Amino acid sequence: MRFGFLTVLALFFLCSINAQQGFQKEVDEIVERNDSLWNSSEKTIVFTGSSSIRLWKDLQERFPEQHILNTGFGGSQASDLLYHLQNLVLRYQPKKVFIYEGDNDIFAKKKPKKVIQTTQAIIQRIKKENKNTNIILISAKPSIARWGLRGKYRRLNRKLEKLTLSDSNLYYANVWDIMLDGRKVKKDLFVDDGLHMNAKGYGLWYEKIKIFMK
Repeated sequence: MRFGFLTVLALFFLCSINAQQGFQKEVDEIVERNDSLWNSSEKTIVFTGSSSIRLWKDLQERFPEQHILNTGFGGSQASDLLYHLQNLVLRYQPKKVFIYEGDNDIFAKKKPKKVIQTTQAIIQRIKKENKNTNIILISAKPSIARWGLRGKYRRLNRKLEKLTLSDSNLYYANVWDIMLDGRKVKKDLFVDDGLHMNAKGYGLWYEKIKIFMK
């Protein structure tokens, strides 16, 4: 992956300007909770990203044979994850990292190209710690609330998938297609806000994610 260290460094400091205060309290609480759960003698899998991860409450129960930590923080964008990567991911020395970011970025009118650049910086920092870490990029999901932005989400997903072709330890989990009924989003997968998923929605995600648990 050709992405220079100076570029990563510049992105990190640019991201830190906006991210360093907004999520600090929540990140501190996440760290406190996960530090009490983490067993450093076991191979760890970290799920991180925005509220679609944060609200996946039964991750450990769905994958009982794995040691899983959920470090999702609601409302986050890729730049926020980049800034807090040390505390939310790297400190747990994971063998696998599942990342869900980009949903809020697009809603905040960031261009897909910008999201990909930040995602590249996240990947490079993880691989600097351990080049053998498997990283699974979860596609942006369709939703009722943001269906008007579907074109931009599709462009982002194509770029995310293309990005994973550059490294044998990068994978793409496509949750977009399984949440569609033809050309429409399945409306029975969401809670009342039309954005966050209910148990049925997470059931579909489980079917897609379990492939990467082997």
